[in-house]
Amino acid sequence: MRKILILLMAILLTDGLPARASDAAETLKSASLPELKQRLASIDDELMHLADFSLRSGSGSVGYQSKKHPNPDVAERIRIELGSEVPIDEVVLVPMLRRSPKTGIQAEAFPVAFRILAGTPHTTNVVATFSEADHLQPRIAPLVVSCPPLNASWVELETTTLARRDWDQDYALHLSEILVFSGQKNVALHQPVSASTSWRYTGRHERYLVDGFVPYLMDSGQGAESQGTVLKTGNPALQPTLTIDLETPHPVNQINSHFLNQGPLIPNAFPDDHKMPNHLRVTGANRPDFSDQKVLFEYRQQSVFDVGPVLIRNFPEAECRYIRFHVLELKPSFSEPNVYDVGFSEIEVLSKGRNVALGKKVTTSGIAMAQRNLRRITDGHNSLGEILPMRTWMSQLARRHQLETERPRVIAELNRRYERQKVNLNRMYRLTGLLVAGTIIGLLLELVVRQKAILKIRKRIAANLHDELGANLHAIGLMGDTAKKIVDQKNAGDEWADLIELVGDIRNLTEETGSTARYCSNLLEADHLYQNPIEEMKRISERLLADLDHDFSVADPTLLDRLRPRRRIDLVLFYKECLTNSLRHADATAISTRLSAEKKDLLLCIRDNGNGIRGNIPPSLRRRARLLAAKLTVECPPTGGTAITLRLHTRGLRAAANTLHHSGCTPPLFAPKGIPDGK
Repeated sequence: MRKILILLMAILLTDGLPARASDAAETLKSASLPELKQRLASIDDELMHLADFSLRSGSGSVGYQSKKHPNPDVAERIRIELGSEVPIDEVVLVPMLRRSPKTGIQAEAFPVAFRILAGTPHTTNVVATFSEADHLQPRIAPLVVSCPPLNASWVELETTTLARRDWDQDYALHLSEILVFSGQKNVALHQPVSASTSWRYTGRHERYLVDGFVPYLMDSGQGAESQGTVLKTGNPALQPTLTIDLETPHPVNQINSHFLNQGPLIPNAFPDDHKMPNHLRVTGANRPDFSDQKVLFEYRQQSVFDVGPVLIRNFPEAECRYIRFHVLELKPSFSEPNVYDVGFSEIEVLSKGRNVALGKKVTTSGIAMAQRNLRRITDGHNSLGEILPMRTWMSQLARRHQLETERPRVIAELNRRYERQKVNLNRMYRLTGLLVAGTIIGLLLELVVRQKAILKIRKRIAANLHDELGANLHAIGLMGDTAKKIVDQKNAGDEWADLIELVGDIRNLTEETGSTARYCSNLLEADHLYQNPIEEMKRISERLLADLDHDFSVADPTLLDRLRPRRRIDLVLFYKECLTNSLRHADATAISTRLSAEKKDLLLCIRDNGNGIRGNIPPSLRRRARLLAAKLTVECPPTGGTAITLRLHTRGLRAAANTLHHSGCTPPLFAPKGIPDGK
């Protein structure tokens, strides 16, 4: 749907009728962002190939001006008699231009609301109607009004609302030219014109509406520049001629003579008369000697208002091969003294709307000198580029105006979309920030809830340990006390001395185990537990390995000082689990322990002479190693037994001077009974 709307807008802009501003605005609002970008790119591309607004300089006719009125609601009429019924399909209104210090160059008093009528003595047709809603101002471009072909012998412009003039704030109707096209031919050229009112002063007469002079220079924007040719002579009595050989006879009915633009500088260095002659006669013939010539048209300059860059003349169709320009009266050159000249930029000879003189040979006679190449007169270019047919030229200027009016609207809509995107993006950033903050807060709340739940579970476990395990351990202690009393009652102290000592040890162990159980519920808070881990490890080894050969050596007693309390506890428990596994499963008779440092690693090596590990590493050891984030290695050397190595990475360990560098498990400093030396 959006693409259809864009296409409709393009059609409205190309058929000669300007789109209403409200409709164009709605169309832009409904277009997507890619469509707007594509539209802007297509506008810029098309503008590069359209004729540009190069305005005339110097003096000349400015067109028609009605009488002024105090209010705008005045019906002014302009009527052009076409002479005979001809099919017309386009009407062009060229505005009169005015330079203003406030608005720059703009159309002066171009009508606000009007209609264009065309017909015959028996018919009247409304070609087009415009109102204030069409926003025809501001503009400097012609207004091109296309219509289906219709037969007409007259064309009329009728205003309903006049525009205010910039300089005196009165209302009037000003126009520079009215062109009525039948195909490529301007059938209104030099036809009779009447107006309801006219100011008729300083070149502002209704007859100048059809003189063929417009306030623009033909800057087509295409093709190479061509400087044309200047014919010069020092004898004003000479009447030079310029002849074009069309090579074959053609039915010609129009000749466009493009003269040189003499005023490119600002201000002009000399009066700009375009090097037109005062008197020119153009004839056509089929014989080279012009013995059968006929006059096609004659031009005589009556005043300064009869001067322009392009002299366009229609005439009855004539079959001609040769076209000759007779310069009957030359003008003195403004730039060179005692020189008379005439300058041609291009000559077009039209046959059925086609320039049959393009590229044809040009010759001169009766001239003393010719500046530049004569072939430039028929090369199809002027000093500003390629020469266009009059109808194409006016259409391109009107199209440029439409595109240059549309382009700021497209840019404004794009900027509005970008600004809206920026606002939405900022909102998204803020929303994302809120979501991130909410997520973090939610995670923190969930963490707090979990910690509370863990604390609650931990307290329950501690209570259960205290109540259940504590009660059982207390019961074991009481049973030991009872056994001791029984031995005492039977006076068997000497015989049962070892048993009494063992029962005492059981009593001490149960008390210690109960104390330990209370701390196991939350080791993070048990900072005072195992404050001297090396002494605790020695004590554990002495207690568990009392009836075995065992050795415990430490390279440096301060190795574990920099470990955090929790890691010290986990290390002691790991060591205790290793000894317990050896006692339960290895049937070992000798165990050695080495604690040393290597670079930034703490090494704990435990070796026995038991049966060795069969199968996987015990899960309890792997679990303890994971808690320490340490690397665990369990090996069965060829000499027998098991070697367990725990490599704990930590920062800032100070290796003792007597640290043993080793590969694998450090050999023992002594060889307990049953454990061979070496690896």
